[in-house]
Amino acid sequence: MLFIILIITSFYFIFNLLLIAVWKELKVKHKVFPSDKDTKLTVIIPVRNEERNILQLLQDLNQQSYPAENFEVIVANDGSTDNTENIVLAFQEEAKYSLKILNLLNDASTSPKKRAIQKSIEISSGELLITTDGDCSVSPNWLMSIQQLYKSKHAKLISSPVTFTETNTFWNTIQIIEFASLIGSGACAMYLQKPNMCNAANLAYTREVFEEVNGFAGNENVASGDDEFLMHKIAQKYPEKVFFNPDFEAIVRTESQEDLAHFYQQRRRWASKWKHYDNWQVTALAIFIFLANLSVLAAYCLINGYFGIGILFLKFSAEFFFLYAVIKFLGYKNKVVYIPIVQVIYPFYVVFFGLLAQGKGYRWKGRRLE
Repeated sequence: MLFIILIITSFYFIFNLLLIAVWKELKVKHKVFPSDKDTKLTVIIPVRNEERNILQLLQDLNQQSYPAENFEVIVANDGSTDNTENIVLAFQEEAKYSLKILNLLNDASTSPKKRAIQKSIEISSGELLITTDGDCSVSPNWLMSIQQLYKSKHAKLISSPVTFTETNTFWNTIQIIEFASLIGSGACAMYLQKPNMCNAANLAYTREVFEEVNGFAGNENVASGDDEFLMHKIAQKYPEKVFFNPDFEAIVRTESQEDLAHFYQQRRRWASKWKHYDNWQVTALAIFIFLANLSVLAAYCLINGYFGIGILFLKFSAEFFFLYAVIKFLGYKNKVVYIPIVQVIYPFYVVFFGLLAQGKGYRWKGRRLE
């Protein structure tokens, strides 16, 4: 058993060294050559009860450096019971861009977000489709960054970075660091043409490729995964045309979860799609990460011995420097001192939600979903 723990942890150490090298390379090799700003963009924002947040995003879109005449915004109002619809309608007069609201009935759809995106695409006119969420904020160069990468690389899909808005609380800091590990590792996998994760809060893909892979067909009955299932389908056909956008201007900031109960439901929602992946490489990586963190829990029991200390050193050392690089890129260098705390907690989190993913159902946006 001890030998197995050592082997798994050693591989995890090497894995993180690889992530560090790849992260540096993708940052260095990210070159976008200035191109025309003539691509018609469609920004799709699925929302449900976002009266507290939607106005900020609409105002951010009003400040875009990308020509307003070359992008449209569709807010897919998914059965909101608050004042979301009225806020969007009131902003239409102020919007410099074409702003549409698509009201969807609050029905019993098994995948309401996929439905909202699909219906939005049906009434859209953009060549490049960009999705985000109603509780997000974006920089003035957000659309420009995505469009210029699209033009320079002839991309089929672009995944751009997402992080949490800073609130200067310990709970918020933990979530920023934890989520940075997902963003960083997902970026590296994409650079190696082995994409395993992305986030619909900052995702772009062409209308042409969406139609070519038949959109969300094949996983309509899975509530989550409007981003990753689609990415896998596109990457299977065009592995060299799926890109991560390592541009600070492209970062989308979203709200962290306000408490442990909401965090639990969000992570359970994310974990619910793991068992539906049909890519053995993604599944194998998920199992490896699970076992690496399970090995750390075993090492905690051996902390008084040299073996336990050695295991923890292997797990945390290279991982720390990878997290440092990603968090620095996200603009949160002041959070680095909290990385060791998250590293100690993280194995419990991974094992807990890895086991929880085998269960069914979660609550999200006032709905019970599978």
